[in-house]
Amino acid sequence: MLRSLYSGVSGMRTNQVKMDVIGNNIANVNTTGFKSGRARFQDMLSQTLAYAQASTDEAIGGVNAQQVGLGVKVGAIDTIMTNGGLQPTNRDLDFAVEGTGFFIVTQENVPEGSPINQRLYTRDGAFYRDSLGNLVNASGYRVVGQMYDFQNETWPADFEPTNLQTLKITNELSYTDADGNAVNVNLETFSIDSSGTIIGVYDDGVAREIGRMVLAKFENPEGLEKMGNNNYRASRNSGEDVKSTANSEGYGLVRSGVLEMSNVDLANEFTDLIITSRSYQANSRTITTSDEMLQELLSLKR
Repeated sequence: MLRSLYSGVSGMRTNQVKMDVIGNNIANVNTTGFKSGRARFQDMLSQTLAYAQASTDEAIGGVNAQQVGLGVKVGAIDTIMTNGGLQPTNRDLDFAVEGTGFFIVTQENVPEGSPINQRLYTRDGAFYRDSLGNLVNASGYRVVGQMYDFQNETWPADFEPTNLQTLKITNELSYTDADGNAVNVNLETFSIDSSGTIIGVYDDGVAREIGRMVLAKFENPEGLEKMGNNNYRASRNSGEDVKSTANSEGYGLVRSGVLEMSNVDLANEFTDLIITSRSYQANSRTITTSDEMLQELLSLKR
């Protein structure tokens, strides 16, 4: 009976954890780019009352082991990395990745030309331009990408940290072209295509590539650790990030003017809510019934 008491306690404890996960999912049903969680249970160690026995001859068969389980535990809390629906916003700096890639952001205040090493990853593509023209998210983290080299008229050769920069869209552009001529133009408008390339149109009537977003993907995206503010960081089990531009194989397309919604399924969450609540009640009844049996045992003395 003492085993049943502790089994009931373990059932209540694990169902409380599952309820916490469900509550967090429901709370984030409107969170941009949110990935829902799922709690999975495993049975705990079993106490063996009698070991299995093999068959001794043709007349007597084998006997199975007799085991009593000692309860339940939380086996895993998974992050479900399926894509959420796309919500149109008609805002130029709202983006969504239609694929498996992640936007890269940094908390570093990176001087021009310095390598970016501290990286976080997000599916929340609601970006803004700050007072310096840097592309940032709602927390002020700067969006990482590559800037076009106007001097050499080329993009960086690879995606090493030395070639990653904070994306910047400034109203004025000044550089020296390949012929040694000074160019000073003012930005009139800009757009971002499905590959994440920022194309600016300037007052001289020329459209120029300014920069491009760099996306990251992982061997095990479910192994990423949540850091709050819709951001993730790499863990030992997620693997290292593999970086490339959008529209590359396995990374997905960057859609402008839309945001990725939460992938929480409310119908499924409310169904799990009911099942978890009833399971919690059933485990509490196990404890109550075991207590009544102990009370009957104690009353034998009377």
